[in-house]
Amino acid sequence: MKQVKVTDFRAHLPKYLAKAEAGETVTVLSRGRPIARLVPVAGAGESAREKLVALRKQARIGDVISPLGVEWSATRGRS
Repeated sequence: MKQVKVTDFRAHLPKYLAKAEAGETVTVLSRGRPIARLVPVAGAGESAREKLVALRKQARIGDVISPLGVEWSATRGRS
């Protein structure tokens, strides 16, 4: 992770945006303390993976094969 002072960040903004686009994280410092972080945007694949991880926490997979013993209206009258 690259650390840069605010004055240098302002002066060379395009350079640091290119670094973020290339996948590098840039931390902006003011008086030696971090005040902001420039991070690359997640790619489409990574974003989809994160969404799947979030869905896994909410989903419950049960027995989807065994019959329920309930007659469906679509199967009534058929043998």
